[in-house]
Amino acid sequence: MLLRRSRQSTNTARHLPLIAVRRRSYLAPPFLLDSYTPRYQLLTATQASKKRSEAYAHLRACNLCPRLCNVNRYEKRGHCLIGSDVVVNTIAPHFGEEPCLQGHNGSGSVFFSGCNLRCVFCQNHDIAHQKNGFSLTPEELGEWYVKLQEVGKVHNVNLVTPEHAVPQVVLSILHAKELGLKIPIVYNTSSFDSLDSLHLLDGLIDIFLPDFKCWNDSTSKRLLKADNYADVAKESIKAMHAQVGDLCFTSDGLAKSGVLLRHLVMPGYEEEGRHIVRWLAENVSKDLYVHVMEQYHPRAHVGKERRRTTGSGRAEDVVGTSRDGGKRRYEEINRPVKMEEVDGVKKAAQEAGLWRLLDAAEHGGFNI
Repeated sequence: MLLRRSRQSTNTARHLPLIAVRRRSYLAPPFLLDSYTPRYQLLTATQASKKRSEAYAHLRACNLCPRLCNVNRYEKRGHCLIGSDVVVNTIAPHFGEEPCLQGHNGSGSVFFSGCNLRCVFCQNHDIAHQKNGFSLTPEELGEWYVKLQEVGKVHNVNLVTPEHAVPQVVLSILHAKELGLKIPIVYNTSSFDSLDSLHLLDGLIDIFLPDFKCWNDSTSKRLLKADNYADVAKESIKAMHAQVGDLCFTSDGLAKSGVLLRHLVMPGYEEEGRHIVRWLAENVSKDLYVHVMEQYHPRAHVGKERRRTTGSGRAEDVVGTSRDGGKRRYEEINRPVKMEEVDGVKKAAQEAGLWRLLDAAEHGGFNI
């Protein structure tokens, strides 16, 4: 009986179309690489020099993110609160990323302080909304990349929330290259990037890790404190994909190049997630590697008591009715996301033709 079943299974697979068989594995051509050389290693001296000049020019009149502050960052700070140096909160091997990024040794994460968004639910709000950390010059930052490689033995350098520090990131990568950096660079972004910023990064980033947060303008204004977020994210993600393509791996299961897109499902905003995954399938690539995330929980300003200003100008907590009818701030997202909401977005992604959806491996290892 076992022999007959085996033959039947073999015969069934033999009659399946070739594309259907190949698409069952993320580690199959054209997504499997024999070896990989980071893109920054391929830059000529002339190209590197040009990027340095452009980075310094942008620091003197910074319009590299959609906020368009146009400030001289050697003299003044814009919306992100960061000047010509960067402020970094943590530099360490990190084991909270996707398995294909963290591997066994971890992803070499650099958590930048400051941000060009003001997400009311930010999980790193104590870092992103404030200047908590230590200042580094671009050259000092590049030296830390090499330490992560040589001492931490990490699989990549993971730049977390770097949108507001792109000129310094460019200078740091070019300096680290001269010091012997040889591992891929991950650009871990909220997708609120400008096309000029991504043009400056072209040739330096191996893996783009964008987070497409929400679809409607009203949602981005309320929850991200940003106008036209979705329009900016769409153009940014298309530009990222044009640079590095779909996510590719080496045979050890580690991602080396391409786009890995995240979407954090928000409670009550399942429909926006459906719009996002459909747009990705229709306008970016059906082979896009997508992580539909379920770990939302209320943080930062969500669920806090509303505040009012007294006659003396002093703010005090007050429990009242918020704009959405609740008694606390952002009451509509003051709960964990339901698995039915997450499954609804995943189902929409699959129906749209996206098939490379990340599911955490049950054995805790790589997603092979």
